[in-house]
Amino acid sequence: MRGVTRRFNRQGSTMTTICDAEAEAEALFQLGNRQLESRAFVAAEANLRQAIERNPRSAQANAALGYLLHHVDARLTEAERFYRTALELAPGLVRAHMNLGALLLQQTRFSEAEAAYANALQLEPGRSDHWCNLGSLYVRAQREKDAETCLRKAIELDPDSRTARFNLSYLRLRHGLLDEGWALFESRDWYLRFERQFPCPRWQGEPLQGKSLLLCPEAGYGDVLQFVRYATLFKARGVRHLALACHAPLERLLRAMPELDAVVGYSAQMVTTGYDYWMPLLSAPFYFDTTRARASGQGSAAGAPCQAVIPYLHADPALCAQWAPRLPTQGKRVGLVWRGNPEFEFDNFRSLPALQTLLPLWEVDGVSFVSLQKGVAEDQALDLAQQRPLLCLGHQMQDFADAAAIVSQLDLVITVDSAIAHLAGALGTPCWLLLPDYMTDWRWGVQGAQTHWYVHVLRLFRQGADRRWEPVVDAVRAALLDVVQDSRRATY
Repeated sequence: MRGVTRRFNRQGSTMTTICDAEAEAEALFQLGNRQLESRAFVAAEANLRQAIERNPRSAQANAALGYLLHHVDARLTEAERFYRTALELAPGLVRAHMNLGALLLQQTRFSEAEAAYANALQLEPGRSDHWCNLGSLYVRAQREKDAETCLRKAIELDPDSRTARFNLSYLRLRHGLLDEGWALFESRDWYLRFERQFPCPRWQGEPLQGKSLLLCPEAGYGDVLQFVRYATLFKARGVRHLALACHAPLERLLRAMPELDAVVGYSAQMVTTGYDYWMPLLSAPFYFDTTRARASGQGSAAGAPCQAVIPYLHADPALCAQWAPRLPTQGKRVGLVWRGNPEFEFDNFRSLPALQTLLPLWEVDGVSFVSLQKGVAEDQALDLAQQRPLLCLGHQMQDFADAAAIVSQLDLVITVDSAIAHLAGALGTPCWLLLPDYMTDWRWGVQGAQTHWYVHVLRLFRQGADRRWEPVVDAVRAALLDVVQDSRRATY
């Protein structure tokens, strides 16, 4: 009996220690989870790590730490390890499958992400968001029929799913199916901050005769430059006072647009009273271009985008005169932009790795290149200017009014998908747009060298399925050589 008792005491002591460790781990997990929710990330990480030290088999703590490392600090390798550990311990953790799938999708590891999302779907087949996640993956994997099937299933399960409807809008707009595309696009939530900021109602098709309307920006500079064309149609509806809120770098340029009665800088402190309605700018196509608008006799023909008279923006003549002496006087004047906004989710795919990618263009004689690049890549232009003829103006441009004064005096702009492409298009300056194969923006369609947004102004050069930029640059070099040779023949 003593031996049995001693064995029991030792075993009991060990079990008590284990239970104590598990209880401590659970308390640390709960504390870390609350800190994660309250955005106290440093403390949350410390407590979650301690929870795992005390109980390595805590699936919840491993999953929570994986989420923190993934979404807060983008420590993806370590986050993946914790996600996978959590799922080894508890294969039924649906949220961990979803988060792991999102991480793998972020790294374009499509087959692995598909497996993770499929696991979540198998556990909860009736969840709209699982179908939506799988559909989003198929969009990025360029399996568009599968994507549409999944997204429509998500909408069937939850007709109010903003994410599923928005993702489906990308597919419909990308393929030129604008009636449904614009309607689905209305599900985006970018503009919700305006609903909290403005006391007046959002315009949703009411009569505008004699009314005042404030158009609000939603995304980047290029979106404003593209969609401000609709100002003409709003004025045609009899708007008494049409105002546009926009980013500060656009203000000076857009104040010269005659259809706009006022241009104000968008900020949390801007005046929000004195308007009858406000409207997010990117909703304009829904009200002017869709079947719904045409049925009322107010839409544009055949559901096509507003066929703006180009140019619909104009550079300030005084600014043009200021910039003219700084521009090249020999050969074709060609502006270059090779990087977009680095904060954009897919910028690494749409932007060139470096300015050096465009070096073959310097093989064409009779061209004077002008760098219009702003931001971190400006230094690349300054460095290359020591080796190749290149006028660097990016650092001298204060805003888009300066950019417009320069671009309007160029013969051609060659750019990646950036705001400068929309500026050139709106000004009517010929522009060659270099497009990625992966996640090409919906507005440029799926194929072809032309776009109905800037007819006869923009020419599209598309990557192939290999996603290499070298063939694109070779095609641009050949086209540039043709332009120069045609110009020489015309002068003979």
